[in-house]
Amino acid sequence: MTHPIIDELNQRHTVKHYDATRKVSKQNLEVLCEALRLSPSSINSQPWKFIVIESEDAKQRFHDTFENKFQFNQKHAKTASHTILFAYNPRYTREDYAKVVDQQIADGRMKKEDREQGFGAYAFVDLNTAENGVNAAWTKAQTYLALGNAMHTLARLGIDSTPMEGVDKDLIARYFGKELDGYVCEVALAIGYHDEQQDYNAQLPKSRLPKDDIITVV
Repeated sequence: MTHPIIDELNQRHTVKHYDATRKVSKQNLEVLCEALRLSPSSINSQPWKFIVIESEDAKQRFHDTFENKFQFNQKHAKTASHTILFAYNPRYTREDYAKVVDQQIADGRMKKEDREQGFGAYAFVDLNTAENGVNAAWTKAQTYLALGNAMHTLARLGIDSTPMEGVDKDLIARYFGKELDGYVCEVALAIGYHDEQQDYNAQLPKSRLPKDDIITVV
């Protein structure tokens, strides 16, 4: 199949080693951040925060979060151009959703007099919230919608990436507590440009199951 999007996705791979000398441009980083902001989420809840690790101080802090485990990902902390922490709100509340409703009014998507009706969709949050107020499984799932959107955006921009569930959420909470402010990060995305000599994965052919094995049209 020939199509620009398919060509870009065929070129995308999980980088195993980055070229530390190459940086993502400010313009492309702004495109990525806007794509993250525009990511879809259930009932437009947007129960997330995206922490962009750019400075040397932040890279060192992220590097230090690999002290106990997942050391195979530690090298990306300093060699990738940037790393994005995808964090979710483990206790999403009606007050959190009120910000979404009010923004929809400000954007002209909803009339001010219909504000209370706008909370109708919040019933779906209730369905996914335990008696103790925790709805982390549901809010965490939303971050993966944003992660997929980010990876596709990067592929279109010709920027490499490495999704990492191999991160220590407890140490991330310790070293980025101020930025997270109670949110939880269990997945991160390193971005940049692969090392031509050391990134063996860039040289391997793409391998996926046949379409007929995974897609059924009825």
